[in-house]
Amino acid sequence: MPTIEQAIALFGVTIDEHLDRQAEIPVLSGLQFQGDVAVVPVNWDPARTPIPETGVPIVRGQAEANTHLLVATGKVFFTPERFGGGMALGVLTVAEGATAYLAHPEHAFTGIAPGTYELRRQREQADQARLVAD
Repeated sequence: MPTIEQAIALFGVTIDEHLDRQAEIPVLSGLQFQGDVAVVPVNWDPARTPIPETGVPIVRGQAEANTHLLVATGKVFFTPERFGGGMALGVLTVAEGATAYLAHPEHAFTGIAPGTYELRRQREQADQARLVAD
């Protein structure tokens, strides 16, 4: 498992200073969450659009800060939801031997193992149902 420090060097993503740079990043294949993004395993057709070296912004924070960025090593694909505006963000497929990572300044990195996943927004119940603000 790579450390946060190694992922910062590899992807050039800046994270908050208080996060332990020596912590290892677990790579998981089940349901997982990073702030307001859920990674849900699915049995769907795989995504077909390769993730560029610069990554793909999944949820942009206010004024471009706190953006969830999808980055990868190996063959990883992401097809965004066509219609936008809903809870679904798109489909992610991580090929065997590859790893995807969700990077976020406040949450560091989440490792995603080979498989196909739907990336979704989360919502919460307050005075009314609303998207989770990260």
